[in-house]
Amino acid sequence: MTILGISAFYHDSAAAIIQNGEIIAAAQEERFTRKKHDPNFPANAVKFCLQYAGVSIDQLDAVAFYDKPLLKLERLLETYYAFAPKGLSSFITAIPVWLKEKMFLKRLLREELSKVGQYDTKKLKLLFPEHHLSHAASAFYPAPFERAAILTIDGVGEWATASICLGEGKNISILKELKFPHSLGLLYSAFTYFLGFKVNSGEYKLMGLAPYGNPESEEVQRFIQIIKEKLVAIKPDGSVWLNQEYFDYATGLRMAKDKAWEKLFGFPRRNSEDEMTQTHCNLGLAIQAITEEVMILMAKEAKKLTGAEYLCMAGGVALNCVANGKLLQQNIFKDIFIQPAAGDAGGALGAAQAAYHIYFGKERKVAKTLDSLKGSYLGTEFTDLDVKLMAKKYKAKYHYFENFSELCEKTAQFLDEGHCVGWVQGRMEFGARALGNRSILGDSRNPAMQRKLNVEVKYRESFRPFAPSVLAEDVAEYFEQKTPSPYMLLVQPVVAARRKTLPANYHALPLKEKLYYLRSDMPAITHIDFSARIQTVHKETNPRYHELISTFKKRTGYGVIVNTSFNVRGEPIVCTPDDAYRCFMRTEIMYLVIGNFLFVKTEQPSWQEKDNWKEEFTLD
Repeated sequence: MTILGISAFYHDSAAAIIQNGEIIAAAQEERFTRKKHDPNFPANAVKFCLQYAGVSIDQLDAVAFYDKPLLKLERLLETYYAFAPKGLSSFITAIPVWLKEKMFLKRLLREELSKVGQYDTKKLKLLFPEHHLSHAASAFYPAPFERAAILTIDGVGEWATASICLGEGKNISILKELKFPHSLGLLYSAFTYFLGFKVNSGEYKLMGLAPYGNPESEEVQRFIQIIKEKLVAIKPDGSVWLNQEYFDYATGLRMAKDKAWEKLFGFPRRNSEDEMTQTHCNLGLAIQAITEEVMILMAKEAKKLTGAEYLCMAGGVALNCVANGKLLQQNIFKDIFIQPAAGDAGGALGAAQAAYHIYFGKERKVAKTLDSLKGSYLGTEFTDLDVKLMAKKYKAKYHYFENFSELCEKTAQFLDEGHCVGWVQGRMEFGARALGNRSILGDSRNPAMQRKLNVEVKYRESFRPFAPSVLAEDVAEYFEQKTPSPYMLLVQPVVAARRKTLPANYHALPLKEKLYYLRSDMPAITHIDFSARIQTVHKETNPRYHELISTFKKRTGYGVIVNTSFNVRGEPIVCTPDDAYRCFMRTEIMYLVIGNFLFVKTEQPSWQEKDNWKEEFTLD
């Protein structure tokens, strides 16, 4: 039985395909179109999934779409009615789009699929699981747990903004839901907006900014008090009530009412490229603390309702790896599994799995190892011929290594010498993180590496932290992390023995002085609060990346390196060797490894193409 899952028409469109319950392939449309968070029908991703599975559309048992559009339309109409006459202009703008694209979604999906390949439209079965059920399915079915609580949290699906479910065997039961307009995800996005970041893509920047807030300052506590008194009421079960007098997302075109927030917090909304002040950081810390509080309360409620020993998580808020780390530390559950494509992209996979296990009633095989996601390496791959053709196109010079171990030794040398290395191997990752197959690597011990990667390579804000890739068997040597973290979705502290003593006035220092103060013997991956967003690298799921880090360890004694996604600011993560070479040539990366090929910057012909990535990619 073969089922294709699709998410589209909001943001992060994607496709995934499963055969007899096994996840075969999954990819986001942005990787093919080079348009970040591409919301359009994922034609390229669908084509790839079908080709990788070796099937045509006619051979599919079903196509599952990740939500129910008519329920969303119902929510839209009821919301505008409840808030009338507010939002009339927004209503007039939105309704024609809904009538054209969403209300007649079956017809639209059939039309778009016919552009991918010809098929018998009468035989095609289209299924529409609810949005949060798709999220829940994407988290539970691949997890290594027979029975688990499932917590899904995002902005909004149809009506639900969060849900607590119980997964048992092949069955998922929805136990409790939080409904629109009350939403932890939308609350966090409103602060993302107010602090000058882009909604639906800048939330991770807000998470990275929060630790620069001063936890000892009265301003942080004052902000927390204001948020709780004016913006959100938090109930003991983790449900939230948002005061709509201060928000504009229900009927308007913005997240928050700027003037009302300016009056509340004492400063205007920050523009995207404005300088970051300590007050901005303090407000970021305040909303992050509240988010953590709510997520922990929701998890406790999930435990109370299910009695389960394990927790699975999905939805956009599940990408808040700082909160995930705090939740794990609470020991409410023995272990937590978080879907690596926790946002809407993962809904494509969840929709297919929900169709297979719930609609068709097929039994579930519980993963005996880490999970059934194959390390999230579910995307496209390339051959040596692809790399050679790319090199011929750009007249690029390369060195080919018959022995991969020799290439690892060379790469470890480059890293040890302080260079950044583009590293492209095997199948592309599915989800928001590069996990060692489409990555830029550096030496975690190098005190200049964070600045170098941010300013000279990725051209992004200097406060943004970088994650460590660490050998799974060595993780306890470096971090206070006891469970696997293969998807870079848990933040935990660096072990105390590796930390440097901070000056007494550390929290009072200016932002940039705090940023470049050496906090551990791995300064490039130690965030300002001694934390790190950990990726454990497992030989079973990525033997080549594991070998590289092992080689680096033999050379330096450290089984940990810096790993960041292979892209510049505003660009989707690279997909093809062509994408990788173009990014390599327009940044300060000195070495590029694609498969067994090594490209050295100084040996390449001068880059003739206009260096226009800032125009090509919208800065996020």
